[in-house]
Amino acid sequence: MQILSNLTSKFPTFLLTGIPGLESFHAWISIPFCCLYAIALSGNSMILFVIITQQSLHEPMYYFLSMLSAADLGLTVSTMSTTLGILWFDAKEINLDTCITQMFFLHGFTFIESGVLVAMAFDRYVAICDPLRYTTILTNSRMIQMGLVMIIRTVVLIVPLLLLLKPLYFGRENVLSHSYCYHPDVIKLACSDTRANSICGLIDLILTTGIDTPCIVLSYILIIHSVLSIASPEERHKVFSTCVSHIGAVTIFYIP
Repeated sequence: MQILSNLTSKFPTFLLTGIPGLESFHAWISIPFCCLYAIALSGNSMILFVIITQQSLHEPMYYFLSMLSAADLGLTVSTMSTTLGILWFDAKEINLDTCITQMFFLHGFTFIESGVLVAMAFDRYVAICDPLRYTTILTNSRMIQMGLVMIIRTVVLIVPLLLLLKPLYFGRENVLSHSYCYHPDVIKLACSDTRANSICGLIDLILTTGIDTPCIVLSYILIIHSVLSIASPEERHKVFSTCVSHIGAVTIFYIP
C-alpha cells in the first residue's frame, strides 16, 4: 500500500502534449493555429453581431445559427488557452481541477452544438413540410424553451461525468495525448477502477450523439420525401437550397 501511495496521487498534475517530434518548431506552428483561432473568433463574432443588430434576421433559422456560432466560440476559447500556451511558452502542466473545468466547457459546448444542429434540422423540417404552421410552432417562447433544454441536458450529463473523476487516483507522471483535457484521454491514465466513468461516458454518448444523429437523419428523410412530391424541378431546387447550409454544418460537425 505504501508503494502504491508513492506511485499514485489524488491531486495529480497532467502534462499536455503539443506536436510530438516538432517541439523546436512550435513557435512557427503557432502561426497557422493563431490564424485559425482568429478566423473562428472573428467569423463567429461577426455572425452574432449581424444577427443581433439586423432586425430582419430575427427569425428562428437565424436564432439557431447564432446559437451555433456562440457554441463554436465557446469551443474555440476552451481549447485556445492551453494550445497556444504549449506552442508559445511550452506550458504543459495542468492540475486536475483546471483540467475538469476545461472538460466541462469543451464537452459541454460540444453537446450544445449537437443539440443546436437537431433544432436546425427541426426548423428546416417545419419550414418545408408544414410551412403554414411555421410561425405558430417556432415562436419566441418555444425557441427559449429549446435553448434551455439544450443547456439543462448538457449540465445534467456533464456534471456527474466530471464529478466521477475526483475520487480517482492517478500516477505521478500523467502525459495526455492532446493539447487540452479530453475525458477519455484522462480516464485512461487512472490507476483506480474507471468502470463507472466509462459507463457514464457511454450513457452521455447515447443520450447526445446516439439520439441527435438519428433525429437529424429522420428529419431529412421526411424533408426529401416531401420535396420529391413537388412536381416542379425549380421548386425542388429552391427547397433543397435552403437546406444546404445546415447539411454542411452537420457534415463538418460529425464527419471529422
